[in-house]
Amino acid sequence: MRLACLLAAMMLAPGALAGEVANPLQPSALWEDMRLAVIGTDEEPPVDPAIFDLDAPPRADNPALVPVRITQPPGAPAIRSLALVVDGNPAPVAAEFTFGAALMPLDFEVRVRVDNYSDLRAIATLEDGRKVMAGRFVKASGGCAAPAGKSMDEVRATMGEMRFRQSEGDGRRIGTLMIRHPNFSGLQRDQVTLLTIPAEFIQTLEVKQGEAPLFTMEAGISISEDPVFRFAHAPGQGPVTVHAEDTEGRAWDQSF
Repeated sequence: MRLACLLAAMMLAPGALAGEVANPLQPSALWEDMRLAVIGTDEEPPVDPAIFDLDAPPRADNPALVPVRITQPPGAPAIRSLALVVDGNPAPVAAEFTFGAALMPLDFEVRVRVDNYSDLRAIATLEDGRKVMAGRFVKASGGCAAPAGKSMDEVRATMGEMRFRQSEGDGRRIGTLMIRHPNFSGLQRDQVTLLTIPAEFIQTLEVKQGEAPLFTMEAGISISEDPVFRFAHAPGQGPVTVHAEDTEGRAWDQSF
């Protein structure tokens, strides 16, 4: 039941914000300061919805669970990698992803924490090396310090558990992966002791079908608690395998 609620809360319907982009990217001094460090160039990547787009709610219901959906139209050039950035967060780079050919055209969703009213942007690197950007301005605050949704005992008892399900849609499979992990940001307090909980989060993730890569992630503190990843992919051969590692050196592997 909890999983179903999490998935329902996460998912943005196709085109949910289409035609009413009430929250386009805003001028951001924070982004100007970090752009070179994040993408390796001072040149502003163009915004081109014909290549890809990013949807996120104008105002988040829960700043610790903000859904972000990245999509491409049919025929768009393949995205090789993507950096997801929340300008106003203490550690702005939420995650860096790579994608396999089976995920093209991209339809990928993840949940992030948003700590202040902020631009939330994705910078994609295409196969020819070009960089393209998309994003939304999101009104949310306090997501990085929001208390964990479970007790510490429950966190430790369920850490690393995974759930995976697949459905069919438009000739592709829709995979939804959830991993139990608190993804502590280092800014939260234990609700019993009131002591700050050290940062502890899933740092690397690799998802394959058979030997074919689906996606990888190198993450920071801004990916949500109990992260959920929803992705469309071409049918392939073999089981879907998941390898995850956190900042404490723990590793989990599962096959579905």
